[in-house]
Amino acid sequence: MIILIGSQKGGCGKSTTAVNICAVLAGKGHDVVLVDADRQCTAANWTMDRDENPELPKVHCVQKYENIRETLLDLDKRYEYVVVDAAGRDSRELRTGMTAAHALIVPFRPSQPDLDTLPNMREIIGQAKDLNPDLKVYGLLTMTPTNPAIQEEAQAREFLTDYPEIELLGVMIRDRKVYRDCMSEGKGVIEMANDKAREEIAGLVAEVL
Repeated sequence: MIILIGSQKGGCGKSTTAVNICAVLAGKGHDVVLVDADRQCTAANWTMDRDENPELPKVHCVQKYENIRETLLDLDKRYEYVVVDAAGRDSRELRTGMTAAHALIVPFRPSQPDLDTLPNMREIIGQAKDLNPDLKVYGLLTMTPTNPAIQEEAQAREFLTDYPEIELLGVMIRDRKVYRDCMSEGKGVIEMANDKAREEIAGLVAEVL
C-alpha cells in the first residue's frame, strides 16, 4: 500500500506525520519503506538517526525526486507499506506521487493560510483522480491547540464541509512538544512516553488503514 503525505504548504507537520506512521507500522512488524521526496531531507535525516539505535524496528528509506511514480509502483511490489513524504508545495513529486498512491493524507493546520491552499489542492486532486480514480484522500488537522477554549479546530472542520473530495479524519494531531522531540531522536511518538500523542498517531493509522 502506498500512502502519500502531501500538502500545498510547509510547516504543517507533513514529515512528522510520515515518520510517525512508519514507526507505528514498523512496530507492528510490517515491512515499511519511507520515501523522502522532499529536498529538505527531514524524513531521511530521521531514518539516519533511527538507524543509530538497533533496538528500534527498522524503517527503510529511499530518496527520490522529480517523477516518483515508477519508483513508488516498484517499491509497492517489495514492501508491505510505502510511505511518501512529498514537498510542502505544488511539486512534481506531489503530482506524480498522487497518480500511484492508494491513499493521500493532506495535513493542514487550523489556520487561514493553510485553509487557503485547499482550493488549489482540490484542483490537483481532481487531475490526479483522472489518472488514479481509486485514490482515497484524507484531510488531517495537525498542530491543533491543546486549549479547548480555542475554537480554531471547529472552524476548520466547518470549512472542510465545502470540500467533499477530502475526507476529514476524526483524529487530529495536537500541538505537543513530543512531536518535535521524536524527530531529533529517530523515534515515533509511539516509542516515547506520551500517552496522548501515542493515542493520536495510533488512531490516525487505524482510521486510514
